[in-house]
Amino acid sequence: MAQLRQDYEKFVAKGAVVLAVGPDSREDFKQYWQEHDLPFIGLPDPQHTVLKKFGQEFKLFKMGRMPAQMIIDRQGVLRFVYYGDSMSDIPTDQQMLDLLDELERAESSSG
Repeated sequence: MAQLRQDYEKFVAKGAVVLAVGPDSREDFKQYWQEHDLPFIGLPDPQHTVLKKFGQEFKLFKMGRMPAQMIIDRQGVLRFVYYGDSMSDIPTDQQMLDLLDELERAESSSG
């Protein structure tokens, strides 16, 4: 999440809303957000309701939920999803920013 904090303003400049969903309790989430001064939204999901709806995997031998990154467009359509195989298997911020640019270009050319 430190990576997202560093590039948060770049996402905002593109009109994106950054939302991190995690399996922790509300209290744990609040404490983590305060300790790390995270500027984006954190959504605690201890019952895994949101995480299950988006198909995020749980791998017992890897000790928990695998990372997933998604882009949902302004109409609420899931436009990109990446399910990682380990906690270090995630797209870079630059890859996500580039995808936002591609989606914006596609939206502009079709509209």
